[in-house]
Amino acid sequence: MGSYPAGLMCFLCLSGRRSARALGARRNHHSDSFRPARVAVVDKTTRYEFEQQRYRYAGLSEDELKELLALKGSNYNGLLERHHIHTKNVQHIIDSLRNEGIDVQLVKRREYDEETVRWADAVISAGGDGTMLLAASKVLDRLKPVIGVNTDPERSEGHLCLPVRYTYSFPEALQKLYRGEFRWQWRQRIRLYLEGTGINLTPVDLHEQQLSLEQHSRAHSHGILREHKEEDAGQHLLPVRALNEVFIGESLSSRASYYEISVDDGPWEKQKSSGLNVCTGTGSKAWSYNINKIASQPVEEILKIAKKHEHLDFLLSKELIEQVTDEYNNSLIYDPEEPKMLFSIREPIANRVFSSSCQRGFSSKVCVRSRCWDACMVVDGGTSFEFNDGAIVSILTDKEDALCTVLLDE
Repeated sequence: MGSYPAGLMCFLCLSGRRSARALGARRNHHSDSFRPARVAVVDKTTRYEFEQQRYRYAGLSEDELKELLALKGSNYNGLLERHHIHTKNVQHIIDSLRNEGIDVQLVKRREYDEETVRWADAVISAGGDGTMLLAASKVLDRLKPVIGVNTDPERSEGHLCLPVRYTYSFPEALQKLYRGEFRWQWRQRIRLYLEGTGINLTPVDLHEQQLSLEQHSRAHSHGILREHKEEDAGQHLLPVRALNEVFIGESLSSRASYYEISVDDGPWEKQKSSGLNVCTGTGSKAWSYNINKIASQPVEEILKIAKKHEHLDFLLSKELIEQVTDEYNNSLIYDPEEPKMLFSIREPIANRVFSSSCQRGFSSKVCVRSRCWDACMVVDGGTSFEFNDGAIVSILTDKEDALCTVLLDE
């Protein structure tokens, strides 16, 4: 399990030296305190910074950058304003931590590494959900808390972050941690075992790249972003964990993805579809939800057909349609702490050759064998692995991979 970080050790001592495993099991338990000594703040790259860095290499001045963005239909002043809002809120976080005597290390996304994680007692992501996913991706110790702060609530949902009011009153959040007015939440994550022929364990990092399809393919195949290295066919545990989801599919989205799938060690089934999504409870509110959710219009049409064929006598009201729609969509969401996964096959092709016995469902293990031409396996939208013909992945959860986060009392 690893040694306890200093801040969490303090908490464990104050709460009677209960084990972290017991704390995770007691979901309604409220902690006595949490006071980290060292905190790493992971700072997102704003759109303004991204555009600035992108075109600075081309030798553009600030005025030339402004003109170029205008030609693209982007508002330079708007980007700069959002950048200032973000940096102001990041500084608020840093000042709040330092005022409490906490040692702070501010790192940009591209500088964030395992050494930073080892140094910190806790990690704070300063950005939106994407920054939170990146911050979590390098934390493999289930006892090291990761806390998200949404630094631009008007432009970012921040589902994985603290409630919006703490963006502007972060000292209040710190005081709640000190007083134990919170509970630990262990968000389950997905681990991946890769095996087969022609596999490559070195990922392409999509967080800081803006790649065309051709560049992405070359990055995997020809070592433009890394030196190509083919691994042996044995089983390898990949050094990443998915907090939201794992997606498998052809890089060219208009091409059907061809693969074989086995759910919970069941029989292998040939599939053709536009890809496969496997999510956690955390990710059940994200991409997976949007893949599977249903609108009120088809619900109304289905109820009309059922009413006609079964000669049912009921009022097909707007309220009933909305109730059925909401109940179905809500069934797609489940608790982030539940150790299970939801797999979803996007737009499955069904004919005499290919079948789809179950388009979606809960599972504890999903295995996929690739029969694709130019496919990738993408973790949380940011880390891409080559996944072509002959590669096999086993997708499952392990309680030791759970990410430690906090839920403040409201």
